[in-house]
Amino acid sequence: MTAVASMGAPMARYAAAQRVGDFVFMSGVVAVDPATRQAVSRYEQLPEAAQAELRGLGFVTGQMSVDVFEAPLVAQSWFVLERIRALAAEHGGTMADVFKLVQYFRRLPDYAPFNRVRGLFYPDAPPVSTVVEVNRFLPGDEVLVEVEATMYLPLAAKG
Repeated sequence: MTAVASMGAPMARYAAAQRVGDFVFMSGVVAVDPATRQAVSRYEQLPEAAQAELRGLGFVTGQMSVDVFEAPLVAQSWFVLERIRALAAEHGGTMADVFKLVQYFRRLPDYAPFNRVRGLFYPDAPPVSTVVEVNRFLPGDEVLVEVEATMYLPLAAKG
């Protein structure tokens, strides 16, 4: 089973997303497979199509001495953004409707590769963005990035 197939519901008692009027607020998303409760750490845990996209950005080199350092953050970045895309779709929207991201990093320099991956999900214009460095994440130290998102999706006019 791929990581994407098992993205599923949150591992704790909270809503993954909540609609309030014309807005959908998404809880912070981390790249942890709910089935295994393990953080994504390798490119092989992503679908082949995702690996191909990342290869186009210069990641997934096939060189162990490079991939071993880049894979945890890059794979988690893709996983988190794909989960946000899936949550947007569940509520009837797209990434174009997701206008604000708050990105939390264990190491602030990780923002640079994350930003390149984010370009796959926002090819035309980046969203409004806040970047924060934090000490730790749940469920453990192998989690390197968490992203919360806000989507604007007007309710259909009531007649």
